Formats: sequence, structure tokens, C-alpha cells
Amino acid sequence: MAMITDDATPATRVSALRNGLGPTELRVAEAIQAEPERAVESTAQELADSLGVARSSVIRTCQKLGYRGWPQLRVALARQLALSIPSNDGPVGSDLQRLRSEVERFAALLPESLGLLQESGFDRAVSRITSAARVLCVANGLSAPLAQDFAMRLTAGGRPAEMVHDAMAQQITASQLSGDDVLVAVSGSGSNELTLRTVDAARRAGVWVVAVTSFATSPLVDLADDALTIASAHDSFRDELEHASRISHAVFLHALVGIIVSRRGPGGKAARSDVLRVVAANLSDEQSFVPTQDEGESR
Repeated sequence: MAMITDDATPATRVSALRNGLGPTELRVAEAIQAEPERAVESTAQELADSLGVARSSVIRTCQKLGYRGWPQLRVALARQLALSIPSNDGPVGSDLQRLRSEVERFAALLPESLGLLQESGFDRAVSRITSAARVLCVANGLSAPLAQDFAMRLTAGGRPAEMVHDAMAQQITASQLSGDDVLVAVSGSGSNELTLRTVDAARRAGVWVVAVTSFATSPLVDLADDALTIASAHDSFRDELEHASRISHAVFLHALVGIIVSRRGPGGKAARSDVLRVVAANLSDEQSFVPTQDEGESR
């Protein structure tokens, strides 16, 4: 195959490599090139079904174009579209007006983000997290701060939880869990390979896996025992990749902590009381706090 730079867009690759594609692969490539907006919103299976070809043909086409698979080509399509279409986001006006408009848009979309949750699956996930011997929260990339916040809030509410930051340490820790434990995996795309490896390690150890993700169809959903799909506050997969918002997940996880703590009854209330005592003991005012001065500094 001819040398293709990493910066080459899918459209460039299709044009440059089309002569080396088989008939089915060429059909897939031309469909992607003709309707990139449609392709970027499709899974590999959905694209295959729409073309009447096997999923393996889509994956093989991706690899012929220089990508590891469909997730990588999908991201490249989103990047191609972002670079080729002028940004028209937000109303014309001041930055403050745009800020207010964006907040209002998110607020309107948030109730819809819970539309894919089912009562039975949600209740089972809450019960598992509440009663587990250990809870390990894992995430990588832009989802990592959400998992860390979730673990800290659970711990503050009397439901101790762990968050491991290093990706390899996540896999090691997950492999040492047991069937009495729960792993909570947070991934907007549901395709983060580092997170998937940790989930796989947990499953092999017999651990119950709860996934928090944005898309109903993803490798993470396939691996999870309970998949809590919280739709993105953006309108599409492409928009989610470009702006990488985790607003819906942040709001959901914040509310989920309250539900779990309430299920713990008096223990949860006692933990909250302890937290408030610690917070109060560490608050200061300008009269009582004396900042550290550098040597030789005088006022």
C-alpha cells in the first residue's frame, strides 16, 4: 500500500487508494465518501446493513484505507467534516449571549438524555453499587474526571469507592476484584480501548460491570452487565467528538450518588454529617488564615 500520512483525510485516502480496493470494498468506500455525514453517525454494522454487505467488509475497507478499524475511521470522518465545514455554532452576538444560549440549549436537552434508561436495569445497577464489597470506578481520557468525582462523592456519602488513574493499574486492580465487587466504567464513546481492557479484566474475574456511556451500541455496552445509556447533550456522534461534552454524564452521576446514599439509610446520613464536620474544620476566613510568606518577604 502507498505511504499515507496520518493527516490524510478519509476522502483523500479513498481517492488515492481506490485502485487497490476490491469491488465490495470500493462500494463501502464510495458510500463513505459520498455521504460522510451519514457514515459518521452509523456503526459498522449499520453501514454494512445499509449497503447489503458483511460487517467484515466494512472493517476490511477501513484497514485498506490505513485505519485499524471502524472507530478510527469514524473519528477521522468527524475530523474531516469539522475541518471542511465553517463553524456556525451559536447565535450572532456577544460572547455572553452565546454562553447563555449554549447553557439554555444544554438545559433543554438534559431531560431527554435519560430517555434510554429502563427502570429494571437502573434499579439493579443502583442495588449492585450500593451493596458491593468494593466499587472500582474507571475511565480514561475526558471521562476520567467524572469517574474520579463519582468515586469521591460516593466515599463522602458512606459508600467507599476507588478510582485508579493509571491505565495499566486499572487493569491490574480490576483483575484482583471478586464476584462481590462492582466495576463502574464511564466512557462517552463506549470505545475507549484502555477502558475496554479494564472491563475485560473485571469480567474475567467475575465482577459485575456497570457502564455509563452515551451510545446504545458500542463495545462497552456489549461487555457490561448493566449499561446505563445517557444520551449526549449534543445532537450527534460527530458533535460529541468535536466538542467532547460530558455534561449529561456529570449531571447523571451527581444525581446517582444521592440515590445510592439515600439507600444506605442512617449510614449515609452519618457519613454526610462527618463530611460536613471535616469541611467546617478546614474552612478559613481572612482573619484566621495566615498565608506562608517567602523568605525575606515583608509587608
